[in-house]
Amino acid sequence: MSARTLPEAAFSRTVLGSGPGLALAHGAGSSVVGTYGPILDGLAAHHTVVGIDYPGSGDTPRSTAPLQLDDLADQLVAAAVAEGLETFALSGYSLGGPVAVRAAARHPERVTALVLTATFPHRDNRLALAASVWRQLAESGDRELLAEYLTMMALGADALQVMPDEQLQQAIGFTAASVADGTPEHAELAPRVDVRDDLPHIKAPTLVISTTQDWFTSTRQHHQLADTIPGARLVEIHTGHLPMVERPEEWQKLIADFLDEHRA
Repeated sequence: MSARTLPEAAFSRTVLGSGPGLALAHGAGSSVVGTYGPILDGLAAHHTVVGIDYPGSGDTPRSTAPLQLDDLADQLVAAAVAEGLETFALSGYSLGGPVAVRAAARHPERVTALVLTATFPHRDNRLALAASVWRQLAESGDRELLAEYLTMMALGADALQVMPDEQLQQAIGFTAASVADGTPEHAELAPRVDVRDDLPHIKAPTLVISTTQDWFTSTRQHHQLADTIPGARLVEIHTGHLPMVERPEEWQKLIADFLDEHRA
């Protein structure tokens, strides 16, 4: 059905549920479960959910070469097709947003809807600086220092401020333990991503979820996505970069309601 030849589905993947297809693209330094875990069961209640783990995440071996956006996009589509899904919606979070956009641009016949959360079409100066520090900390091997940086950057100001010290230390410890081995490669890819030329050609109904207290991806970039993708809708969720931590039920509802509205 797709005009492009797909590669063999080589990445580890998570498959849950039944019903219309939904392919998930996770964020940098994470995994399918790390990004979507709190809402996976909810999404799988009404969809066949397929998510891939990028190299160095989950059970996918770490790459010895720089990651390429086209490869991640094609692997996402290949995994969904390997699970019997001829058409499906796409949900991309953070780095997974450009992955999902590129997948929709390269395989438009397969994509029924697109949901983009806390993401970006290309690097701006903030993302370039944040990703550089992120990569260097990941390469240093100091997971606690990396976790402190990620906790500071990823949580919204409201959520961070109300955390008692014990809870804050627990969050840092959890983050340190869950950092993907492939984080340096993920952080290296993020500033190289540029899907601006893809955006005007996206045909699928699109929802952009703007995380209003985000220090990794700015609301300016969220609006750029919504303003450039034909017919895209933008909604706001008042969190930092981690809606799955701060407001998982609200995030799930935004995704589910949009997909229900645009069932194939």
